[in-house]
Amino acid sequence: METITSRERVRRAMAHEVPDRVPAMCQLALGHYFLFSEFEPVDIWFDSETLVRAFEQLRARYEFDGFMINLPGRPANWRDYLSAIDETESGWDLTWNGGLTTQLPRDDNPHTFGAGGAALPRADYTTVDVDDPATYRTAGYVWNIWHAPSLWDIPAEADLADPSSYPDWFTSGLRFARQLCPDASVHMEVFSPFTHLLEMFGYEQAMMALIDAPETCHRLLETFTGHVAAQVRCHCPCDPDAILISSAFAGAGFIGREMYREFVLPYEKRIVETVHEFKMPAYVHTCGAIGDRLDLMSESGVDGIDTLDPPPLGTVELAEAKAAFGDRFFLKGNLDAVNEMLRADDETFERAVIERLEIGMPGSGYILSSACSVAPHADPERLKRMVELARQHGIYEK
Repeated sequence: METITSRERVRRAMAHEVPDRVPAMCQLALGHYFLFSEFEPVDIWFDSETLVRAFEQLRARYEFDGFMINLPGRPANWRDYLSAIDETESGWDLTWNGGLTTQLPRDDNPHTFGAGGAALPRADYTTVDVDDPATYRTAGYVWNIWHAPSLWDIPAEADLADPSSYPDWFTSGLRFARQLCPDASVHMEVFSPFTHLLEMFGYEQAMMALIDAPETCHRLLETFTGHVAAQVRCHCPCDPDAILISSAFAGAGFIGREMYREFVLPYEKRIVETVHEFKMPAYVHTCGAIGDRLDLMSESGVDGIDTLDPPPLGTVELAEAKAAFGDRFFLKGNLDAVNEMLRADDETFERAVIERLEIGMPGSGYILSSACSVAPHADPERLKRMVELARQHGIYEK
């Protein structure tokens, strides 16, 4: 059998070329790294090199073919912005010089609050000034980009649609990953413009804004598209193997087909076009019920689809998606992260993995993966077994 690197294996699968076997590459919840890597959770979350070392450590442990970086870089001196850090029974409390606080659990993503534990402010869609640059410094929204609102020395006048406005450390994690893992497939995440809209208003208010203030939403989506395109232009020269567009909340649980066509499709299409300027594949991550909109997702020009949640979490039957779109997309995922990977007995789990391999591998274009992120408390031995099964049942005959 031909021996190729993990990076080449994933590249071939994404290009519908035949690799030696089906690649395996799960996105792990950050809480899983907190629990099962050797690094401290605070350092994983805030230190770019530690984040990548944790990703690589578990990639090597599970023998995955790659990983996706889902946090932007941080300044190397991030601890200088802290005024206190206290360990508690449940995790860590961080107090920042500006008065914000971050609560970081031992097995889940952190949450940041304002003074006195108040929620971070969100914009109001009834009063938002689309033309005011300060609008795009709203703490809740900036958190989505920088994961640290108002903490770092980012000039207030910085133009987020200009790649040169982003500090060098913004891509530090990706650059370090490429240096540390030359033979692994390393992908980078950006957020969909639609996700930015939800973050700006908060999810409930954003759903109302789509109905009550559609023109305001479109004007904001135009601006966010420029921001995301700029981030793509920062990342792509750092040699990732693909860009993932995180559009987690664009499934049928949130919006219908017509709203998807109006508020998601045209803006994600422009992000895909930006990625393609760099001759690089783009794929999209949308959770839950997306079986009714794979055709619309196809219109964006995106190269692949991630998650593909099966029932009951979603609505995608892999055999149907493969038959209808297997020549159009590469497909990544479809293993139920809860009912097949976390809670199932060993026999059920192994049967699910083998079934996905049998369906997904013909003609290439399939990456074995959990549908959404692997749960924090998923059994590491189960993840290793998944790759063993790929080696046993996912071999392409030459």
